[in-house]
Amino acid sequence: MQRRAWLALVAAAASFAGLVAPALGQGPSDFPSRPITLIVPFQAGVSADLLFRGIAESAAKHLGQPVIVENKPGGGFISATQSVLAAPPDGHTLLVAAPSNLSYNPILYKQLPYDPEKDLAPISHYLTSPFILVVNPALPVHTAAEFIQYAREQPAPLSYSTPAGIGVPGFAVEAMAHRFGLKFNHVPYRSSPQSIVDIASGHVHFAFAEAGASQALIRDGKLRALAVSSHQRLPAHPSIPPFAEVAQAPDFEIVAWHMLVARSATPKPILERLNGDMKRIMAAPEMQQRMSNKGLIPLDPAPLAETERYIKSETVKWRTLLTTIGLAGTQ
Repeated sequence: MQRRAWLALVAAAASFAGLVAPALGQGPSDFPSRPITLIVPFQAGVSADLLFRGIAESAAKHLGQPVIVENKPGGGFISATQSVLAAPPDGHTLLVAAPSNLSYNPILYKQLPYDPEKDLAPISHYLTSPFILVVNPALPVHTAAEFIQYAREQPAPLSYSTPAGIGVPGFAVEAMAHRFGLKFNHVPYRSSPQSIVDIASGHVHFAFAEAGASQALIRDGKLRALAVSSHQRLPAHPSIPPFAEVAQAPDFEIVAWHMLVARSATPKPILERLNGDMKRIMAAPEMQQRMSNKGLIPLDPAPLAETERYIKSETVKWRTLLTTIGLAGTQ
């Protein structure tokens, strides 16, 4: 009886292993076995794309395989997200994700062809991307508080620009408008550089602008920087104060962030391996300097479980914000 029970146990274990092994696929010891594809939801050649190509170059050295950047811009990052979901869940196709495709798309859109919580697994939260409140220098304001008062006193709403729809920069403006009882006119642009150049040219009054795209014009005096949208000052612009601080709005912080993600069915050992590689990449002084120079805040990537908790907290934050400003379910 004992021998038959032992044999049955061995057979069951072998059967279970046969079921589990195909699902697990490769482990960290034989990963990667071919080039990695990094799907980037930005146009080729823009500042963000060049940054990811630098990360891809560093990752290739750590992984021992080429990392190929594939650009899939537009559409609220939905197309880029669908591309990674169409690939096998083996860690060889990764996605650069942001608040749109991980946190607020399910709130903004009535229907979405994916569920980020079920379909995507975070690997590494490696940077924060704040925005700078910039104005045309002709406006008689030098602080965020002065800007709010000036906007309130105007007979017609001031205009603001955003690249590629409304997005996080536009949400920051609308949150400011709701918080202080202001009204603004939205002027959407197709690209970040043009949306910022037109402020300097006087066609638009202001924006919460991408730091990397606006810092040259700020240095040249063609834009006036009033505040940053994060609680933390930018390493490249320490003299620009946080909006929360100077506008007496301590809970105001609206930033973008970037994460590396994979399909949720990707084996956890591979996710852990990639998390460790990103931690080493981000620890390099040259990578931190590269990000800081672009007006970004480099991060020390947290473990997987902590990153998952962060995404959930961000989703709660975005749900509250988009509901408050009346944009939930508008797409």
